[in-house]
Amino acid sequence: MIVWINGAYGAGKTSTARELIELIPNSTLFDPEVIGGALDRLLPPKHLAEVGDFQDLPIWRRLVIDTAAAMLAELGGTLVVPMTLLRQEYRDEIFGGLAARRIPVRHVLLAPAETILRERIAGREVPEDIPDGEIRVRQWSYDHIEPFKAALAAWLTADAYPVDSGSLTPRDTARRIAEAVGSGEVPACDIVQTPEPTAETVAAGVLLFDEQDRVLLVDPTYKAGWEFPGGVVERGEAPARAGMREVAEETGIRLDDVPALLVVDWEPPAPPAFGGLRLLFDGGRLDSEDARRMLLPGPELRAWRFASEAEAAHLLPPVRYERLRRALRARERGRAMYLEGGVPVG
Repeated sequence: MIVWINGAYGAGKTSTARELIELIPNSTLFDPEVIGGALDRLLPPKHLAEVGDFQDLPIWRRLVIDTAAAMLAELGGTLVVPMTLLRQEYRDEIFGGLAARRIPVRHVLLAPAETILRERIAGREVPEDIPDGEIRVRQWSYDHIEPFKAALAAWLTADAYPVDSGSLTPRDTARRIAEAVGSGEVPACDIVQTPEPTAETVAAGVLLFDEQDRVLLVDPTYKAGWEFPGGVVERGEAPARAGMREVAEETGIRLDDVPALLVVDWEPPAPPAFGGLRLLFDGGRLDSEDARRMLLPGPELRAWRFASEAEAAHLLPPVRYERLRRALRARERGRAMYLEGGVPVG
């Protein structure tokens, strides 16, 4: 398993993690800062300059998942990871990727009072070998206090097991975490466990519309970006029936009629990801009463909304938006469309 120690910059995550591996048998420290340092040497400076934080790099998030999984495969036991995660979508992506590998994550939050946090930041040692260390280390921590407070108010408190470490030494904090993890008081994060594909897949999505002809989009916890209700077609399952099943599971809406096909899109492989067939069906129009009854399973979907085509362009990743755009044209014309990589063929 993984014990992920979250908290504001300067909260004492790394010092606590070093103590924790002494208390949890067969445990190893994995600091994702190492990956950020490696990317400083691997990626072109121009590319790095385009992001303010290495966490904004998709490659960093992928490498954190892959490295953690590889370390556990090599060493077994428990991985202790001290890393601040303040953006829920990044937490979803990383924890979802680990869950797909069947790796449970215990999420712990160090939450000292702000006054104590500021005192700790002021007293932090700044390595002499870091250029502009005072700004890059101390000021960085100060600048992220407000984002931490915003995340705390929005989602962190409900998501992680909080430990008020303000009056505790790192050893005492680690002891409290070890006891809570060992007793089961810190549960495994309940983010959905979606196995990663090992070959091309067939996926079925269903477009549902409101009375203004806006399309229903959902925000999954296990991958970045908005999506249509739907999912991977299971072995022996008809694609349209798979779409109906996914709609019921994700929204609580049960479709009476088999939806009409709008788009078949061949998504080419983009290693290391697999491609496959992506089908979109027309689930029809929902009335206001249907929308009011909509239910979302917490661990799998974070939110839902109806969006116009123009709004969807800003919400969906480009490949999904292109698929939606073609599906809307097919719906208008009453004729299904075949695509390859989002482009009509034939």
